[in-house]
Amino acid sequence: MVETFRMIGENVVGYSLNNVSDGIILLMGIVLILILIVSVFALGVQIVLAIKYHKYNKKENSLKMTGCDIARKILDDNGLQHIKVKTSGSFLFGNSYSHYFKKIRLRRLTWKKSSVTSLAMASQKSCLAILDKEDDPDMRIRVRLTPIIYFGPIAFIPLVIIGILIDVLIIQSQSVVFTLAFTVLGLLIYIISFILSIKVLKTEKKAQNKAYEVLKNSNMATDDELVMIKELFKLYNIQYINDMIIALLELIYRVLQIVANVQQNSSTSND
Repeated sequence: MVETFRMIGENVVGYSLNNVSDGIILLMGIVLILILIVSVFALGVQIVLAIKYHKYNKKENSLKMTGCDIARKILDDNGLQHIKVKTSGSFLFGNSYSHYFKKIRLRRLTWKKSSVTSLAMASQKSCLAILDKEDDPDMRIRVRLTPIIYFGPIAFIPLVIIGILIDVLIIQSQSVVFTLAFTVLGLLIYIISFILSIKVLKTEKKAQNKAYEVLKNSNMATDDELVMIKELFKLYNIQYINDMIIALLELIYRVLQIVANVQQNSSTSND
């Protein structure tokens, strides 16, 4: 099995791994298998979510109100007239709430359509703003640590590159001490970001539950619509968890690749 993993690993990285320890090769193989399994499951969830999203986005909500109007009503009813509702066609922001810009962003189709999907997304993002106003403890932590949560994952590669440049250009050593040190630092930042992402999911679920209550108590959604909305929220949560797991597994695999490369180079240098 180890030799099979070694062969697969060599095809992935593009160089020989003969001098890499069996333990590292085995871990790389296991992580690759996990990435494949989770990715297949995630793809299935994404397909189901896309189908449901499209289906409910074609079904007009009982209020006959657009996502923009729904968000505006919920915000105004809760004393949040200062929060703006804007459209966003980008994948970077999508449907989101920004504490710093005091703004709710809705994708164009959500923003302008009077659909069940619009009802679900607009109400949930509006309820994030309500949680923020109520100084919810989880929301407070999320707001304060937003830079780490969203920029922590993209810091890994730059830190590794910095470590490599220090070793190659400044230290000019074969020991790759700074490469490993900055890799560990990047990994720690990522792990912290990963843990904090769980807090993001917790606030998203809180906002979902609040949106469900707001829509039900104010008669803004029928019983059938509430069932559809719950279904959408559940799929979004599963997708979020899948994305977190895949990102973490991919990072672990990158770290194992770096360790394997160090082992291979160290052995070659000694020869």
